[in-house]
Amino acid sequence: MRLAGTIGVIAAAGLLLTGCSSSGNDSKSDPTFTVALPQTNGKDCSIKVEGGFGQAPKIDIPDGCEPPKELFTKDLVTGTGPGAVAGQALSTNYTLVTWSDKKKLDSSFDRGQTLPLKLGAGQVIQGWDQGLVGIQQGTRRLLVIPPNLGYGDTPPPGMHPGETLVFVTDAVKVGS
Repeated sequence: MRLAGTIGVIAAAGLLLTGCSSSGNDSKSDPTFTVALPQTNGKDCSIKVEGGFGQAPKIDIPDGCEPPKELFTKDLVTGTGPGAVAGQALSTNYTLVTWSDKKKLDSSFDRGQTLPLKLGAGQVIQGWDQGLVGIQQGTRRLLVIPPNLGYGDTPPPGMHPGETLVFVTDAVKVGS
């Protein structure tokens, strides 16, 4: 399943930011990031991402945690240059894992091919059009996208209705 071509329209949402730290590995070529998610039930819920920019990430979603209800973004690696704006060309690599069953559904890393898009043009799901605004070239960003900014109740094959989506996205190129 390709991200482009099967994804919805643009909408606005706030960005929630929380802590990110490297842990468990001091190697710059194979870092591990632990990102605490906002929770209402008081439980400590963190997503773990292994791998640095340009590497296919391994994404671990915690058991027993409710997904965020709002779009959640966190830069794991910060790039350089101007941040992407709506209407601008963007070339990305990504991995998608579903929250409910923790399965990897898609990865441009596995195909060895980046996904080119025009940010804010409705070529991708709303969570991407909103969550990638401001991303700099060389940035690795975690996106946790609620159903209303993803596929909602009519997802593509292989995905449950009302699914929360977890992406790790690398901004390979910002601008043309």
